[in-house]
Amino acid sequence: MTTPPSDDTVRRCLAALTDLLGPAGIVTDAEAQAPYLAEARGNAVSTPLAVLRPSTTEEVAAVVRLTAEAGIALVPQGGNTGLVGGALAGRGTVLLNLGRLNRIREVDALDHTMTVEAGVILATVQQAAHDVDLMFPLSLGAEGSCTIGGNLSTNAGGILTLRYGNARAQVLGLEVVLPDGRVWNGLRRLRKDNTGYDLKHLFLGAEGTLGVITAATLSLVPRPRQMETALVAVPDVTAALRLLKRLRQASGDAVSAFEIMPRFAIEGAARYLGEHNDPLSEPSPWYVLIELTAGTPGDALRDTVESALGEAMEAGEVTDATLAASGDQRQKLWRLREGLPEIGRKVGGALHHDVAVPVSRTPQFIERANAAVAALCPGARPYPFGHLGDGNIHYNIARPDTDDPADRDAFLAQGGAIMRAVHDVVLDLEGSISAEHGIGNKKREELARARSSLEIDMMARLKRLLDPRDLMNPGKILPQ
Repeated sequence: MTTPPSDDTVRRCLAALTDLLGPAGIVTDAEAQAPYLAEARGNAVSTPLAVLRPSTTEEVAAVVRLTAEAGIALVPQGGNTGLVGGALAGRGTVLLNLGRLNRIREVDALDHTMTVEAGVILATVQQAAHDVDLMFPLSLGAEGSCTIGGNLSTNAGGILTLRYGNARAQVLGLEVVLPDGRVWNGLRRLRKDNTGYDLKHLFLGAEGTLGVITAATLSLVPRPRQMETALVAVPDVTAALRLLKRLRQASGDAVSAFEIMPRFAIEGAARYLGEHNDPLSEPSPWYVLIELTAGTPGDALRDTVESALGEAMEAGEVTDATLAASGDQRQKLWRLREGLPEIGRKVGGALHHDVAVPVSRTPQFIERANAAVAALCPGARPYPFGHLGDGNIHYNIARPDTDDPADRDAFLAQGGAIMRAVHDVVLDLEGSISAEHGIGNKKREELARARSSLEIDMMARLKRLLDPRDLMNPGKILPQ
């Protein structure tokens, strides 16, 4: 274990950091620090020595060198939208917020690439791609505030993973400050490059434990010219999977999003969000929000969707459906899906799981997880939803529907046991306990159950090789 630095060493380091970054680059006042400290769900708060806000890669490198020399641990942070405690800074550490590294360095429309700094907001990247008639195919609920650095450090997923892959699939090159302060410039724009190990993948999904991503070269795709959005009622999850297969085959694999929601989404929107317009004529146990895109304009894609849905109704896979006829209608349909995290907050007691299983096993997972939760906590209300097309289910559970605070407290007290029971089902089905949110400090002990001792040992060896003193985001990912 690294010996904590003396108080005098800490004071001298903070003074040197203040000289380096200036008043805009270091935040020590408690009130000014507040926006950087609370986790997105409000369940935990950072307690760092200071919040550092460098504005260039060179400043980041100098910060890392100074803190390393002083033996002070450092915690990188993007838009502070993480959900597993990956950017929480404990006592005696410094929080390195990268929000001022916010420049788009280059957009090359012919090359279909964009090079951006880590603090650029995801929505800003999306708009910059749109401005040159291209698309950056990463989309998630926090895109208005999350940053590219955070997206890449957690290998973010989102609603377009089915068609375009997770964040790592959109990355051609990286710039990274290593734990000793050296800068690795791997900002290559090549689609093919077999010159040795592909080092960028060490840092994608590493949650800042191996180095600080300061910039990335991203791959862009042609902007779709046609989009069809439909909300479809299905009798069960198996029927939804059959519909997915039908649509992929009929459209030439043009399905971009395939999001499943239980009836709880519609009822919760009415009860907690004031959305009282039931989009279909009759209630259904399950709904799927579907989006298909094509590169050419016209009616061909809509005709394909209508034909496939008609065949699915005849086969019993679909009981009702509505296709958006305008952009406004599309937004209304998406609000049902996007409102589910807010419903979870307003329930006043919910447990959250971000898991994945092989796509064909999602019906089995949901059925078995529901049974496990019911056995532990009768009256709990599971509402699994999310990215059915890639097997990533947000298995959330609302507290029992009572007004007794004791019921809520008893439910939340079982959170650890419920999590283990859900993960037991996931692992038995050869799934993942973290599909897109990361491990952080909340799932690291579960990682020991989810990965073999050999895998854990290889991860630990990489950590010791690059960060032997454990000063880069300590206490994250690896089990104790």
